[in-house]
Amino acid sequence: MFQYLTIPVTAFDQNCSLVWCDQTLQAAVIDPGGDLDELLGEVKRLGLKLEQIWLTHAHIDHAGGTGELAQRLGLPIIGPHEGDQFWIDGLPAQSKMFGFPPALLFKPTRWLHDGDTVKIGECTLQVRHCPGHTPGHVVFYSPEAKRAFVGDVLFAGSIGRTDFPQGDHATLIASIRNRLWPMGDDTVFIPGHGPESTFGRERKTNPYVADGV
Repeated sequence: MFQYLTIPVTAFDQNCSLVWCDQTLQAAVIDPGGDLDELLGEVKRLGLKLEQIWLTHAHIDHAGGTGELAQRLGLPIIGPHEGDQFWIDGLPAQSKMFGFPPALLFKPTRWLHDGDTVKIGECTLQVRHCPGHTPGHVVFYSPEAKRAFVGDVLFAGSIGRTDFPQGDHATLIASIRNRLWPMGDDTVFIPGHGPESTFGRERKTNPYVADGV
């Protein structure tokens, strides 16, 4: 069975998530933006075998610790979509701009595309390409657990910013409605910041993407 634990990291309180198969205790970490010692402490506490890094997108608060973690533990980096290559290239500059520890450059082991899957232990998650916040943003979805890790595409009561380079508001709205809503109203999503919510709740109450808006 699929399990997860969300741990806020960095000064931006970014929701980094450990995800694992409770049959094998094999685990991946989604968006290790920083605070690696805290993350690894949770891995040890839970008795997990951390084997992969999964990235939704390459903004500093989501990807800043990726290069160091991959180097330290020899982990493959899965994602995001190659549309975020320029954000990866700019991580050292991003870290200076926002006062983060120096970010190591990295090369993803595998780029992700819409319709791909990722696997950890006995658990398989679906990948959806959801551009708009960044051009290479992806989302990870577990149909069995009815959970989706959506990065900065959608928040409880809000949506991701589109004023960064290559962001686009109309594209983001289309990603939410065409890629997220079909996962079902009862699916719980874990956003990149803030509390969890359900797609059904956001379809009713989110002022940016509610039905009829």
